[in-house]
Amino acid sequence: MRIARRLIFATLITLIWAAFPARAQQIAIPDSISRAMATVMPIYDSLLGGSVEKELNVLPRVDYNDTPKPYIVGKVRVHGAVAVDPQMVIDNLGISAGDTILVPGDAITIATRGLLDRRFFANLKVATSFRADTIDLDLYLRERIQVRGWDFIGIKGSEKKELQEKLRLRQNGELSDYLLSTCMDLIRKYYDDKAFRNAKISYTVTPDTLIKTAVVVHFNIEKGDKVRIGEIKFEGNENLSSKKLARSMKKTHKVGINFLRSSKFKEKDFEEDLENVRNYARSQGYRDAVIVADSTYAIPDKPKRMGVYIKLQEGDKYHYRNITWLGNTIYPTSILEQTIGLKPGDVYDSETMNSRLNGQDPTDMSIANTYKDQGYLAFMADPVETVVPGDSVDVEIRIIEGSQFRIKNVTFDGNTRTNDHVIRRELSTMPGELYSQALLMRTYQRLASMGQFDAQTLLPNVNPNIQQELVDINYSLKEVPNDQLELSGGWGAGMFIASVGINFTNISLRNFFNKKAWRPYPAGDNQTIGLKVQTNGSYYRALSVSFTEPWLGGRKPTSLSVSFYTSRETNAYYVGQKATAHFGTIGGSIGIGKRLNWPDPYFTLSVGLTMQSYRLHNWSYFLVSNGTCNTLALNLGISRNSVDDIMQYPTSGSKFDLSVALTPPWSAFDGKDYSQPMTDRERYHWIEYHKWKFNAQWFVPLSANNKLVLMARAQFGYLGSYNKNKPSPFEGFQMGGDGLSGYSLYGVETIGLRGYKTNALTPMADYGVYARIFSKYTVEMRYPLVRTGGTLVYALAFGEAGNAFTSLESFKPFSLYRSAGIGLRVYLPYMGMLGIDWGYGFDKTTDSNGKAAGSRFSFSLGQTF
Repeated sequence: MRIARRLIFATLITLIWAAFPARAQQIAIPDSISRAMATVMPIYDSLLGGSVEKELNVLPRVDYNDTPKPYIVGKVRVHGAVAVDPQMVIDNLGISAGDTILVPGDAITIATRGLLDRRFFANLKVATSFRADTIDLDLYLRERIQVRGWDFIGIKGSEKKELQEKLRLRQNGELSDYLLSTCMDLIRKYYDDKAFRNAKISYTVTPDTLIKTAVVVHFNIEKGDKVRIGEIKFEGNENLSSKKLARSMKKTHKVGINFLRSSKFKEKDFEEDLENVRNYARSQGYRDAVIVADSTYAIPDKPKRMGVYIKLQEGDKYHYRNITWLGNTIYPTSILEQTIGLKPGDVYDSETMNSRLNGQDPTDMSIANTYKDQGYLAFMADPVETVVPGDSVDVEIRIIEGSQFRIKNVTFDGNTRTNDHVIRRELSTMPGELYSQALLMRTYQRLASMGQFDAQTLLPNVNPNIQQELVDINYSLKEVPNDQLELSGGWGAGMFIASVGINFTNISLRNFFNKKAWRPYPAGDNQTIGLKVQTNGSYYRALSVSFTEPWLGGRKPTSLSVSFYTSRETNAYYVGQKATAHFGTIGGSIGIGKRLNWPDPYFTLSVGLTMQSYRLHNWSYFLVSNGTCNTLALNLGISRNSVDDIMQYPTSGSKFDLSVALTPPWSAFDGKDYSQPMTDRERYHWIEYHKWKFNAQWFVPLSANNKLVLMARAQFGYLGSYNKNKPSPFEGFQMGGDGLSGYSLYGVETIGLRGYKTNALTPMADYGVYARIFSKYTVEMRYPLVRTGGTLVYALAFGEAGNAFTSLESFKPFSLYRSAGIGLRVYLPYMGMLGIDWGYGFDKTTDSNGKAAGSRFSFSLGQTF
């Protein structure tokens, strides 16, 4: 019965099949597999010691033009299996011995396609042999070659790791020609970008020791020498300078003295720089300038250098004939013309035109920013150009002012330690107010100046709703550790001084008695507490404590600062020695600072009071040997700070500080004649002076990505007296070295000057070394090497000059000691800024034996020279 049913079923199938035209059938192999076989086939043959492909090419074929006929499957045999179990292949075929199939038909095709879909095999063909109503199937297969490992020969471990990440290599993947060629291309690009443009790259494939159908791929790399750009040649620039064209290229540079500028050739950067060349030519009036051709070439006799060739077609030089305005109703045309700064007759300059119309940088004096400061967030300006005969251009500037946008929501996120109200009080952008670009950047500067957040990620997200004419502003904050622990040592006054200090910058005193807030201390209100202890272990010790509240009362930006300090030095220089003389200082200060809205919101006014007492007993090292000298001074200061990141790496803005400390003119009303002889104890019981200090800093970005930064600084200090017969023996200045000793007696300030010994530039005076007036000038070029999270490393090159004088009459502003050098700064969370500099002093000093001061290393902790 079973055989009868099979015959009836087969007959019906045959009749149905015969009703349709016969067509040839074969097992479809994906193109990717076919391409892979071109490279993989020889490798496969070498692994197995023979070629299965020859057998596949002589297999008997089924004639698909014959009438389908049912056959009973007899034997199923597997050929070419190496790592795969033949029985597993038969079990997954879907056709078993005893099954009935139509031949010709699609049963064999469907079965073999199912095996191929499992991706065990690179190729699979089926041969058939017939015995009466029985068909035998012979499966000839080629297993896929697996990559069991990847290796790089000829390079160091760090490069291997980078290449593995770029190539995304994985084990047990299939070996293919496409995979190998892609890896070779990526490796070639990797070394091209690193200037190894003559690197020799090849690969070898070796059999795996465990699996017969697996291999290990070895990439052989000979990097050779780096090849940098040796020359950039321009052709066709009849009017434009080749030097200025080369300077317009931001990332493609030839080898020069600027070690911070890369001279590697990168294809992507070069394409961008070609556009920069075109833009520069157009900014000089050559509106139709185009790059005709570009190429690279080897420089004869210079294997480590390559050349870049650019052919430019300048065209005619254009000028503006007419500039007209259309659509402006808020600002008159005269104001817009003044802002754009271009007028009829000027050389055509599309780059300047676009930047002054639609410049988005908040520091740009653009018309777009002028409108956005008044809430016109949808402002647009479209300059429509019309070329007229005579190499001239008419420009019609079509303005769409739009509506004024108001702020709907102001949100912030990411503050895990700092309390919400502390952030909210610094916001200048408030819901319901008109949107203002200037207020947005003011908020950014204030949040950055708190020192609690990463300035790189602080830029606000502005999301306008055009239909509602509202805008949402979100400040995405990333807190960085800012508490600092100081462990330092320095040499001063002939002794080694060790310092231990800790500075908590985000304290919350109102939660001091809240046990839940101690994690590990109550934080979040941006209050600062500092504690510092100094000692040399035997005869000197000092203690200082300070506290700062940035918002006194929590409602207005009025700061309160309080400090206390004390120090003591004796002549007991050895352990067990009894002191017979001592010098001590005790004092404190209190100050209030208030932000001003005029002349602009970056100004701060400060007022403070300082009280200190110097106590001397048998102290023969100073002008006063015995007695008490007291100081009561009123401190006044005004400052302006628009720096974008005051804590780590400022890139733009400026900072100015002017301060004066005024004591009462005791000699004017104490009834004493100080021109007459008297003891020093009596003369200096109450100290009087007026002390002026000025500090100015500018930060200017020199690169498009704001990485290369120029810092310029000027400092000035002057200690004056009311009565020429009662000059202050305290509160002077000393100059030279790194100022790292941490040791300061008699209220003397140390002004560092790299390249010279400590105090080497201070004029000599009786009973001590001090100056009453100084000036100092510094220029630094800075470039960041590492800037991730709260960690910063940057290199610098500096030049500075300064000098100190005993009196205003002897002050010579152009008599300066000069130095130059290089340095490195490292900012670490909890440690602050650490630095090392090498400087060379160009001028002679009193202790340099008639020669230049020479080279010297300087160190810094949390300070700027």
